[in-house]
Amino acid sequence: MINNRGRRYDGRKLNLKKVFALILVIVVIIMSIFVIKGALTKGKDQGKIASKDYAVIFKDNKWGVIDSTGNIVIDPSYEEMITIPNSKNDVFLCVYDVNYETGEYKTKVLNSKNQEILTQYEQVEAIANQDANYNVWYEDNVLKVKKDGKYGIVNLNDKKLTEIQYDEIVAIEGIKGILKVTKDGKQGIIDNEGKEIIPTQVTEVTNLGKDSKEGFIIQGEDGKYGVVDYSNQVVLEAKYDEIAKIYRNDMYVVKQAGKQVLIKKDGTEVLNSKFDEVKEILKNADNGIIYTLNGKYGVMKTTGEIIVAPDYEELKEAKTGILITKQNGKYGIMDLQKVAKVEPTYVSITYNEKADLYVAEKEDYTSDIIDNTFMVRQSGILTDLDDEKGYIALKQGEEYKYYNFKFEEKNVTEIQTNNTLFKSKQDGKYGFVDKDGKVVVDYQYDDVTEQNKFGFAGIKKDGKWGSIDNKGNIVQEPTYDLEDYLKIDFIGRWHLGKDINMNYYNQL
Repeated sequence: MINNRGRRYDGRKLNLKKVFALILVIVVIIMSIFVIKGALTKGKDQGKIASKDYAVIFKDNKWGVIDSTGNIVIDPSYEEMITIPNSKNDVFLCVYDVNYETGEYKTKVLNSKNQEILTQYEQVEAIANQDANYNVWYEDNVLKVKKDGKYGIVNLNDKKLTEIQYDEIVAIEGIKGILKVTKDGKQGIIDNEGKEIIPTQVTEVTNLGKDSKEGFIIQGEDGKYGVVDYSNQVVLEAKYDEIAKIYRNDMYVVKQAGKQVLIKKDGTEVLNSKFDEVKEILKNADNGIIYTLNGKYGVMKTTGEIIVAPDYEELKEAKTGILITKQNGKYGIMDLQKVAKVEPTYVSITYNEKADLYVAEKEDYTSDIIDNTFMVRQSGILTDLDDEKGYIALKQGEEYKYYNFKFEEKNVTEIQTNNTLFKSKQDGKYGFVDKDGKVVVDYQYDDVTEQNKFGFAGIKKDGKWGSIDNKGNIVQEPTYDLEDYLKIDFIGRWHLGKDINMNYYNQL
């Protein structure tokens, strides 16, 4: 085992008394916990990695691993949460013997046979990232490894993707597959296959937009900022005091002499007054920008003409010419002529571009689903919106219903095509039927869930929850009190933890 000295351990010990309180302190800390704990080790790969779903478990104040059938793979014996970078691969990163006074700790990487792997490195880390909603994920086929004080990346089979030559490697927030590297005090960009995109020659580098293809903001040695594209070609000369992460229609938002300026790609100024801050460049270049003045939002053309006065608490463009608005704490929808499409009565409104619809949440946690003509097409508690499979799932009264994006009701068998059982209700009780409608589990439960991806479904009786397998056999009798849990989800007898952001399972 390697006792890593000289580097402080920034995580927090996760025990039954502290875990939930600590996670709620700040989500950024959650991410740092995952990065560090997702750490580490030693080891040379001992054979091919198994391909099977795995999940972290928590029992008796200890952490372990189960497979997708609910069988224990790694006994819950670790004081610190185990990290699984890719749930389908048996690479489990463990931290143990943590000294919180000195910051010293020991680490190892295990496979599903409880063998140590990747032992040739001083340290191994999962590379964590997060989106704007603080949802944490890992680069799923990349590990950061340390040797002789330097870092490189390997894949989960220990194939070397870069030389071990960097002083640091981190994810770029919100962008998958792109990593920021530091070498000799300079920064650069590589992808998760080790290809160099931006050489380590700039003082600082970060993303310009939500996609790496939009380019990168760089800082030169003189402290000035510019923009380069994905091929490292200069787009904006590095001569600006600051560059905002706002870009569209070959226009950029830069800061000079303490004031934001909207410029073209060639550096020509477009707008430099009548606003405090540019919030968004609209999809149609002729429509200009969303801006703020004295804390209020408005819309201004690139000519300087005000088309929506700064009278709003918030404005955000949903689609070309359509704005989501906030007034008096409530959200609505209007066009650029200030014609109300949806009155501002909602707690929140989000636009799903793939589905071309709006989800408008009400005070009672139900949602109106609004189409592109601004008609309310369905209402209920939104339980799922899958823009890949093309469906919406709603709880309407006591019934769960499915609709495609044309708002045509669909049978669950058309949606969950891999399921073997489907929830069904009769005389106020729930049971399960097969795809042909044949009853497999009698109507005896107060509530049930649909099968999850592991093949298990939740069953509720007399206020308690349990689970069945994909054949309808009871795996866990209904004995779990889960009233305070946000999501009912089982793997065998293991239930998803109360803090779903941590994504672990326990037994009650």
